[in-house]
Amino acid sequence: MITISKALISDVDELAVLLDEYRQFYQQKSDVGAAKAFLAERLQLEESVLFFAKKEHEMVGFTQLYPTFTSVGLGRTWLLNDLYVRSDYRNLGVATLLIEKVIEFSKATNRKKIFLSTATDNFVAQKLYEKIGFSRDDFYNYEYVVQ
Repeated sequence: MITISKALISDVDELAVLLDEYRQFYQQKSDVGAAKAFLAERLQLEESVLFFAKKEHEMVGFTQLYPTFTSVGLGRTWLLNDLYVRSDYRNLGVATLLIEKVIEFSKATNRKKIFLSTATDNFVAQKLYEKIGFSRDDFYNYEYVVQ
């Protein structure tokens, strides 16, 4: 059985390992210590909300939300910034359970929308998001790396 829980500061050690795996998936160098410090700071400053999936005593996935706003919609929103499931647990419904928890939490916190982005070639994730009810918008995403 898979359970979904909201992360506490006491969960940071285990979550840091998952965040490190997630970052490596995106071709970043492994650094569990930095991942731990990053998550601890986010949780201590209440700058993000994390949910994790656990099967028995093992964390198998997580999602991280950042609070943001919509000026047009005059309300608060969540940015679903991270979603990761360990490869051995993919296609078992873990990601769906995590996203359903995010939707439930968004309703409970009176958010107008949940925003997310994914790579243009991440067809598996796109299919999942659309199956759950997310719709693709007409906006282009841009980024600027400050150096």
